[in-house]
Amino acid sequence: MTNPDERCPVPADEVVGRYFLEHRAKLLDIAAFLDRVERAGAPDDDFRIEAMHRAIDQLGVKGHDRARRIQEIFSDPSLEPVDAAPMKGALGAHDPESADD
Repeated sequence: MTNPDERCPVPADEVVGRYFLEHRAKLLDIAAFLDRVERAGAPDDDFRIEAMHRAIDQLGVKGHDRARRIQEIFSDPSLEPVDAAPMKGALGAHDPESADD
């Protein structure tokens, strides 16, 4: 893992110039997804959408550990392994209401 205090070897203006449009498009994609979810009448208590909103909030918090904080929002915090997975595939976010806790 890299030291969060280490500076990127590429100047900031070059990083912004190279990657801004790509990441602007990703933000627009997320906004469009959330618009579709709302138009579809998704319930307000879907744990995945709640996790996404918490993750989006973290984007505005300064610090070198945004990616870690956002990954932790989506991750299962339990320490004990489960006997068997409840289903095939992943949901992409931890459901705090799941029976596994």
